[in-house]
Amino acid sequence: MSLNTQILMAAILGVAFGFLLNLYPQTQFFDSSLYILGLVSSIFIGLLKMLIVPLIFSSIVVGVSNLEAGGQFSRVWKITVLCFLTTTTLALGLGLLCAHVFEVGKGMNITTFASAMQAHQSVDSLTPSSFLTHFIQNTLINPFKALSEGNLLAVVVFALLIGVALVHGGDRYQVFRKLSQQFFELMMTLVGWVMKLAPLGIFALLAKLMASEDISVLSRLAEFAAVVTGTTLFHGVVVLPLLLWVFGRMHPLRFFRGARLALLTAFATSSSSATMPLSIKCAQQNLGVRPQTAGFVIPLGTQLNMDGTALYEAAAALFIANLIGLDLTIGQQVVVCLTAMIASLGAPGIPSAGMVTMIMVLQSVGLPAEAIAILLPIDRLLDTVRTAVNVQGDMMISVVVDRYAQDVDLRPEQHS
Repeated sequence: MSLNTQILMAAILGVAFGFLLNLYPQTQFFDSSLYILGLVSSIFIGLLKMLIVPLIFSSIVVGVSNLEAGGQFSRVWKITVLCFLTTTTLALGLGLLCAHVFEVGKGMNITTFASAMQAHQSVDSLTPSSFLTHFIQNTLINPFKALSEGNLLAVVVFALLIGVALVHGGDRYQVFRKLSQQFFELMMTLVGWVMKLAPLGIFALLAKLMASEDISVLSRLAEFAAVVTGTTLFHGVVVLPLLLWVFGRMHPLRFFRGARLALLTAFATSSSSATMPLSIKCAQQNLGVRPQTAGFVIPLGTQLNMDGTALYEAAAALFIANLIGLDLTIGQQVVVCLTAMIASLGAPGIPSAGMVTMIMVLQSVGLPAEAIAILLPIDRLLDTVRTAVNVQGDMMISVVVDRYAQDVDLRPEQHS
């Protein structure tokens, strides 16, 4: 049985067991079950928290340090990164906009995470200028202090600087680059081990949530799933094709005909990394992208460009804040956007990777990591759609970059 099937079954059984516990409130069975479920869920969440900082740090260092193919200051590099930032920013804005318009999660007040919210530090009283000062002072700090305290934004800034320094230093830092790559692979091995415990952890989290809260939380979850799915599809069917038509001079119908095999594979596998070879093939053979451009942009996009993931995580943070009864300020929503963008950069291209990086987004504004339990029943379903949009964005940007860099020679031996 695949891990995805195990997670789905665990989610269903967890919800069912939570309903069963509701039939026996204020009994020894209820209290003992909640204690055991809390213990198991705490172990699972604790393992994810333990790995998130070294995973994000190593992923960003390796990702940035491997981007020297084509030259750090070449026009291809600049156009590619500009496209990545543009589409991701649009996805973030769209996700937050729809979450506000539809007010997903408003009107509820989940008490399960009340204890985890006691340490939350609100910045409601800060003016925009004070918030910016507060943000900088808590981001540009001693990296060892940031690592020990789990200050993810500060860790990310330091990782970005290390990655850029590795690119600038070239072969001088080859040993450290290899060490970073091995450390990242080691972290991915540990993540793989923790994910084997995911069915048990998900069962415990959902059972505890359903036993402690009203069943109406499921209806709110269904509303959120519908809003996020519709928003993600709008980004993939309207926003990205419009950008392609304006800047890539390619008709959207031609793009979808040429890219449909890769998009269907991404939808079925929920893995942009597994789809990458097929994405490159479709871009070259069906969309007319030069092999050099496709071989540079698409692997780079698989690591750095995840529109669907960024949109989902930004909207999910606002949804959970609404459920808990916390109104995020404009400054906090800016932090959510920045963190979701960074988290999408550091997210491995594997199924349910967003569940790992989602913790980073929640903690950036003081939301409890345990709240991912609310999202787990729909995560796998939404993962299929957002992965397809991630892959679509990579292929679309390869078309745009190829149009604006026809005169640039990217030698095949430069690709990684």
